[in-house]
Amino acid sequence: MKRVAIIVGTIVVVLSGLLVWAQQSAPPLPESARADQVVVKKSAHLLELYRGSVLLRSYHVSLGRDPHEPKRREGDGRTPEGKYVLDYRNASSAFHRALHISYPSVADVAAAKAQGVSPGGLIMIHGIKKGLGLVGRLHTLIDWTNGCVAVTNLEIEEIWRAVPDGTPILIEP
Repeated sequence: MKRVAIIVGTIVVVLSGLLVWAQQSAPPLPESARADQVVVKKSAHLLELYRGSVLLRSYHVSLGRDPHEPKRREGDGRTPEGKYVLDYRNASSAFHRALHISYPSVADVAAAKAQGVSPGGLIMIHGIKKGLGLVGRLHTLIDWTNGCVAVTNLEIEEIWRAVPDGTPILIEP
């Protein structure tokens, strides 16, 4: 019985620690901070905000469930690669806020057409699905999106505030 109590106690401590870690975040950017470029480094699972050449903040992200290749067609579970623009925002997304990435580009459409497939669309930077925000940073332990770039709800609030519509985004392999 003592052994079971020790095991249960250990599990509770580990889970509590994970939940605390999942909710931690860096001190917020100043309200006046504005980015003029966003860079996603897929291999490092990072999203970075820049003002000129100055890195304002970086965030750990989850990507499409098949993150190692660029998006080629609708439903492939991949995050695109290339130069795009954050062209509009959706405050009433199924996820906690969403910034639309201008995928597909003309080149993406042409490449998909040459393969006889749809390139897909609605690629966003977004928070966690509504109602699941307590997951926090735990979401970064797996790639779970359909090709989007996901951050925590606190992080998308900060990105939403710091990144105006029309900001270029570079998505690197």
